[in-house]
Amino acid sequence: MHSQNDILISLSDIYMQYDRKIILRDINIDIRRNDFLAITGPNGGGKTTLLRLILRLAHPTRGQVRYLNRGVPVKNLSIGYLPQKNLIDSRFPITVKEVIELGLLADKNINDAERRKRIFDTIELMGLQDHAGHAIGELSGGQLQRTLIGRALISHPDILVLDEPLSYLDKHYEHELYNIIAGLAADTTIILVSHEMSTIAGMANRHIIVDHELHECQATRHYAHASCDEE
Repeated sequence: MHSQNDILISLSDIYMQYDRKIILRDINIDIRRNDFLAITGPNGGGKTTLLRLILRLAHPTRGQVRYLNRGVPVKNLSIGYLPQKNLIDSRFPITVKEVIELGLLADKNINDAERRKRIFDTIELMGLQDHAGHAIGELSGGQLQRTLIGRALISHPDILVLDEPLSYLDKHYEHELYNIIAGLAADTTIILVSHEMSTIAGMANRHIIVDHELHECQATRHYAHASCDEE
């Protein structure tokens, strides 16, 4: 049985419209502690808008997004976020190490020694030792994606939000990422959007299709290509 105290993020009666175009309607979902939510749906169906609402980077036209801690509303939660790579300006003069370190900005309690260790360990985890001092404009697509994943992971967030994390990754690092996600899933709430759902579907405990409305699926195989019943 789920407890109300397990709910971290609650979306109620969400309706989202840009100009006259309806992006999302009738969205109601509770995201609970240790959920692994796999989200898919057609391009233009509202997946990224849903993530932006969850992250409070956008405000709904109608409805409410609440953050909760043991049933009590709070202003902030510990969230790591991987945006789509095309939202990043690679001309910005910042190095791999500096980008990854940005993931610790909100953590005021971390001391210098722990900060250095986290940065070193994360760079090593993402296989970026040879690129730590490079400007992001010098990186391949896969290297930049690994840098952004490192930024999302470094703070050991309670909630990890990943928008198309497999984009640009070669097969080796794709499998490495699966291993990292599997290791985090035991004590991290994961919200992941991807078109590539074959492996991820087996790891997730909840499967969501977003096509302007939200449908939660029971099926665990090939659900991205199936019509599923709403819960």
